[in-house]
Amino acid sequence: MRAIGRRTVLGTAAAAALAAPLRAQTVLQLGSYPSNPPFEIKDERGQFDGLEIELVRLVAGKLGMTVQITDLGFQALFAATASRRIDLAVSSITVTPDRLRNQDFTQPYMDTDLALIAGPTSTLKGMDDLRGKVLGAIASSTGEIWIKANADRLGLATPKSYDTATAMFLDVSNGRVDGGVNDKAGSLYAFRTMRGMRVLATIPSGNQIAIMLPKGSPLTARINDAITELKRDGTVARLYEKWFGEPPAPGSSTVTPLPLPRAG
Repeated sequence: MRAIGRRTVLGTAAAAALAAPLRAQTVLQLGSYPSNPPFEIKDERGQFDGLEIELVRLVAGKLGMTVQITDLGFQALFAATASRRIDLAVSSITVTPDRLRNQDFTQPYMDTDLALIAGPTSTLKGMDDLRGKVLGAIASSTGEIWIKANADRLGLATPKSYDTATAMFLDVSNGRVDGGVNDKAGSLYAFRTMRGMRVLATIPSGNQIAIMLPKGSPLTARINDAITELKRDGTVARLYEKWFGEPPAPGSSTVTPLPLPRAG
C-alpha cells in the first residue's frame, strides 16, 4: 500500500475544515457601566437593568443569543470595543463623526440634548453666568467635549472630569463644582430623587444615542436589523415610556427606523 504523504494529509484536513460548518456565536459580550440611570443601573441584587440593558437583551433574543455583561467605566468602553474585548457597548453613547472613524454604531434609538445643570447651593443662573466657573462632566462624554470646545468663548475655568454620572451629580449637588454639563434626559431622570438639582438651560446638540461596536464588526448589520424590527413593532417606544414615564415624540429616532450611520 502506498504511504500517504504529509501534503495529502494536510490537504485532506484543510478540506475537512472548510466543509465543517462554522460554529455560530451564541453569546453577546456586552460592556456597560451601571451608574447611568435610566439607561443602565444595578438593582438591589447587583444585577444590571435599565432601558439599554433591556434593549440589548431583546436584540439578543432576536438573534437567538444571550448576553453576558462586563462592568466597565465609560472611557474603558471605547478601548474594550477597539480591542474587541467586547462585542458591543451601551451607556447612552452618542454617535459623533470622530467616534464613527474608530467604531461602528447601530442606528440611533434616542434623540437627546445636553443640559447645563446646577445644585441647590450653586450661584449659577444660566448660560450667561459661566465666566470663571468650574463645570463637571463625564470623561470623554459629549458634555466634556462641549465644555472644552466652548471654554474660551465662555471664559470657563478648567473643567473637572468624572468616571460616572453619579460622582459628577454628587459634586454638583454638594457644591464642589459650580455646575455640570450632561445628557438632559438622563439628568432629568436622576433628579427625581436628588433634592435641589435642576436644569438651568438646554444645550441643543442634535445628539443621538446608539449601540457601539468594534469597527467592521460582523454583528453591526444584524443588530441594526433587529433594532429596526423592535422599532416597527413598538417595542422600543414601550421601553422609552416605561423608563421615562411618557411616550417618545412622534418622528423621533425612538420610533423611526434609520440607516446605519456612516463616517463622513
